[in-house]
Amino acid sequence: MKKYDVVVIGAGPGGYVTAIRCAQLGLNTACVESWINDEGKPVLGGTCLNVGCVPSKALLDSSHHFDHIKHQSNVHGINVTGVSMDVNKMVSRKTKIIKTLTQGISGLFKKNKIDWLRGQAKIIGNKKIEISPTNEAHDEKTVVLANHIIIATGSVPTKIPSASIDDKLIVDSTGALKFNEVPRRLGVIGAGVIGLELGSVWNRLGSEVIVLEALPNFLSLVDPQVAKEAEKSLREQGLDIRLGAKVTGSGSNNREVTINYDDVNGKQQITVDKLIVAVGRSPNTAGLGADECGLELDQRGFIIVDDHCNTSLENIYAIGDVVRGPMLAHKASEEGVAIAERISGKPGYINYEKIPWVIYTWPEIAWVGKTEEQLKSGGIEYRTGSFPFMATGRAKTMGETNGFVKILGDAKTDRILGVHIFGPSASELIAEAVVTMEFDGCTEDLARTIHAHPTLSEAMHEAALAVDNRTIHL
Repeated sequence: MKKYDVVVIGAGPGGYVTAIRCAQLGLNTACVESWINDEGKPVLGGTCLNVGCVPSKALLDSSHHFDHIKHQSNVHGINVTGVSMDVNKMVSRKTKIIKTLTQGISGLFKKNKIDWLRGQAKIIGNKKIEISPTNEAHDEKTVVLANHIIIATGSVPTKIPSASIDDKLIVDSTGALKFNEVPRRLGVIGAGVIGLELGSVWNRLGSEVIVLEALPNFLSLVDPQVAKEAEKSLREQGLDIRLGAKVTGSGSNNREVTINYDDVNGKQQITVDKLIVAVGRSPNTAGLGADECGLELDQRGFIIVDDHCNTSLENIYAIGDVVRGPMLAHKASEEGVAIAERISGKPGYINYEKIPWVIYTWPEIAWVGKTEEQLKSGGIEYRTGSFPFMATGRAKTMGETNGFVKILGDAKTDRILGVHIFGPSASELIAEAVVTMEFDGCTEDLARTIHAHPTLSEAMHEAALAVDNRTIHL
């Protein structure tokens, strides 16, 4: 049996980043990954690179370009006629991006001398991991030893009994990335991050999109002011968002899908050409051997860990979607880096209070820290300042004036407690807030920081000024 200092199970953003950092720190490292792509080849990257974050953003970007050319180019004096979308080419572009990035990770593994163990990992105790081949039936199972095991197996789409996936007409988030034509009428169950992003893609390309959300409130995790503006904007774009709509059943006849749901008006029924089930994700612990090796899981199937990602078993850790906390790729990566550094005797660190969130609709939604409701419920006195993008020169020139920046500061210390952005490039702008908060910065720090003109970041500057009621351009 080959022995390693560290074996990482899973090669998504949590796993492959962890493996690279372990190798950088001089640890003899291996990474187990069982992912097989549509070509039947083993690949690295996990859900994020293969069927999650990256491919969905590729489709979002392509559909955004199409929508902009079709509906906004004339504002710039650009007259375009006969615009059409080649869906197969759009999907092929997405596939090419995936291949480039996954091959890049393979190159990084070689550079850092990380062994890629292809197959399904099962922890069998005594620091042993059994690896079963996934696509080479003639290969036998192998067993390796590890002083430390890091579980980074991610998550899988959550299934619901009222809408069984058939991978034809009723699909999950993975299937929604593979449509070869634009559905005339598309149903989406779930108005969360995944549902809104995928719904936006196909809405821009011409689908009539109906989003069914069981909860009565739109984007309940988001600052209510941001959620209200985002809902208004998405409805104006054509998304038919129906809140308080609990799906009770569905069925298909190989041509269309019938969906039954209950709302405040009673029993309802709609018919669509395709249905996307996007009700969230569940921790992926299948095949890990949790019961056999004594790895403790909670009632929802998440691996139980402490504040430092230690599991119930000595020298076995777990990170990312498979443990508590937000299911975010960057959170998984940073947890893995922290574990690698602690194993190496360094002070591994992660600040869960300063993790940014992003929803890649357009305009984008991004935030970090607390919402007003959280501050109120916690009895924390605060001041707030906001500034609309329509009052910035750069947003005007771009024709992207929808949205605003909102900053929450402690009433006594002026420390920034939360920043919420709804607007163009919010995913990029939020980084300034994260850095400032990581250094316990104040709203005055942002207000005194010179921002280039004309830029979208000036909205952040003005929002900080607004906390002290001294905005310049409003």
